[in-house]
Amino acid sequence: MTHFPTLDAWLAHLESAHPVGIDMGLTRIGQVKDALGLAFHCPVITVGGTNGKGSTCAMLESILRASGYHVGCHTSPHLLEFNERARIDGRNATDDELLPHFEAVEAARTRLAEPVSLTYFEFTTLAILHWFASRELDAVILEVGLGGRLDAVNIVDADCAIVTSIDIDHTEYLGDTREKIAYEKAGIFRPGRPAICADPAPPQSLIDHAQAIGAELWLFGRDFRYEGQAGSERQQWSYVGPTARRSALAYPALRGANQLINTSAALAALEALRDRLPVSAQDVRLGLANVELPGRFQVLPGRPAIVLDVAHNPHAAAVLAQNLGSMGFFRYTYAVFGAMRDKDIAGVVKHLKGEIDHWCLTDLPLGRAASAADLDEILRTEGVEDGPDSSIRRFASPAEAFQDALSRATDDDRIVVFGSFYTVAGVMAYRKSRQH
Repeated sequence: MTHFPTLDAWLAHLESAHPVGIDMGLTRIGQVKDALGLAFHCPVITVGGTNGKGSTCAMLESILRASGYHVGCHTSPHLLEFNERARIDGRNATDDELLPHFEAVEAARTRLAEPVSLTYFEFTTLAILHWFASRELDAVILEVGLGGRLDAVNIVDADCAIVTSIDIDHTEYLGDTREKIAYEKAGIFRPGRPAICADPAPPQSLIDHAQAIGAELWLFGRDFRYEGQAGSERQQWSYVGPTARRSALAYPALRGANQLINTSAALAALEALRDRLPVSAQDVRLGLANVELPGRFQVLPGRPAIVLDVAHNPHAAAVLAQNLGSMGFFRYTYAVFGAMRDKDIAGVVKHLKGEIDHWCLTDLPLGRAASAADLDEILRTEGVEDGPDSSIRRFASPAEAFQDALSRATDDDRIVVFGSFYTVAGVMAYRKSRQH
């Protein structure tokens, strides 16, 4: 049995231990789960979807914490440190808290008659779930890493499953149409249990799958919705569900046009689980007021305005463009942009080129990243060019691209850092290093 003294050593080992980064299928991880005797005695909410998963998890966590529940929340990927993936009561796990559970997964894996190999995501998910299971929690929230049907978190039967949105992403694993992708996402639904879909135009494949397995399907617009618009006199809105209405709600602390749909999905889940996890109107208000999520249309205080957003597919880029458009007037907008090669980069650029004047393109420290030169070529193909009020520059790292934007931007400008998690994380790490 392998043993490592630190969490960093475990993670370094796991990055190279399993030959395939993403290896779809739940057979191997299911064997180790059974060997661990992993089970939950509290409600589990699983959240999948193309965009909006992290926001929805954060809303649920914040509202349940405001209600005084002990809540475990597993999200991915992380921005600055692995421990962000495992939170109890809003606090990241410490290395010492996680280590025994990495040991437990390794022991269970090697005890099998035929030991199986686990991917980084499978191994770490099991370790985090094992930590949660040891802590007598009142609720557990699990964010799907990729797809749903074959994702590691789907080894747990959710008491309530949410699919936030369905759009084209990860086509090499999930298929190249919304119908195929929706079928994969709907794999987190369970017979006889609430299955909440917040996509306003859900593909038929998701509806058919829910009906085929006998899940209790709640559709946005049909079974639950929100009322009230931004810009109304009192800046309030209402959630309307099958049996409950929550009125005079304030806007969630997370900014952005799509957050009312995500919040509605979270409130639908809590309505569906109201017998086991009752929450009061005040808990909902407090939870929405205090919710935080780094890197999701996060506007930093000060000037020039700095916006961090992990938008890395066309659907998210369209939302980001809408959010940027409603921020008010800025003389110039500088973008720090880096992305993975397998993304629809041209689709992202199409949505955002009207909002951005100066592009600071960056390489990223991964083999599957697009180079700054690749991005430059795509931008020029999409009609972006150098001029008196526009520019394209290339950099070796997000930090260098950000420094260039900072050196040129005035107090009347804004800097948008977006694309891959690695782009946003690189700038966050640089800013953190400057604060010490």
